Amino acid sequence: MSRALDILEVLSASGEETTLGEIAEATGLNVSTCHHILLTLMNRGYVGQNKRGAGYYLGSRFLSLSSSDLRRTSLVELAMPELRALNHATQENVHLAVMQGTDLEILAGIESPLAVRVHTDVIDFSTAAHATAIGKSILAWLPDSEIANIMAEKGLARFTANTITNPAELMEALRLVRRYGFAFDREELLPGVACVGTAIRDNAGTVLGSISCTLPQSRATEAAIEMIKEQAIACVSVLGEKLSLSQGQAA
Repeated sequence: MSRALDILEVLSASGEETTLGEIAEATGLNVSTCHHILLTLMNRGYVGQNKRGAGYYLGSRFLSLSSSDLRRTSLVELAMPELRALNHATQENVHLAVMQGTDLEILAGIESPLAVRVHTDVIDFSTAAHATAIGKSILAWLPDSEIANIMAEKGLARFTANTITNPAELMEALRLVRRYGFAFDREELLPGVACVGTAIRDNAGTVLGSISCTLPQSRATEAAIEMIKEQAIACVSVLGEKLSLSQGQAA
């Protein structure tokens, strides 16, 4: 692994096509070993080769990973002011999430300032998209084929008695998310915990992520949920505009 990373670092630092001999010399590897590692990296898409010049360069897989990191960083930077405002307005935990492949990934979170609050820092959300408002908010806007792929790879694990574990029931729940514009889970991931979530979408309707407010079930009154829902929808409306503007400027 370290030798492969050495090669990628050499190609990244070079910024141009680099020959096998130059890579071997820079990494301290013999030519045969270097060539073998390069072949593996090429098969995985991390390295490309100009057949005519025999030069090697960073492949599309490596560049797409770098681009993904930049997109996540940009999303967090743009979202944090709105997350702070949502946290202040609701006084509850707020989170920002994206789907990274088939994993639900929490990018940022702000805790409730109240003494009684939900502690989520030790929770693994990666397999819990179906059991969380923040995850269902994203799933609702994905193509059915992509949802099916996520269910096939991650399954529908039961976390509590309220967790949706039937594919047909989940698809119906996602239909309601699209209809009403927000997702809700009441003790589906954790006993005694409720959550409201909604998707962040750009002007083209593409889902870019989601935000949520998490609170103890004891505070999840009808009035509180209605207030949080309105605040969350307003938050993602602002975020969607900011992200659409950011995308336009980048283009």
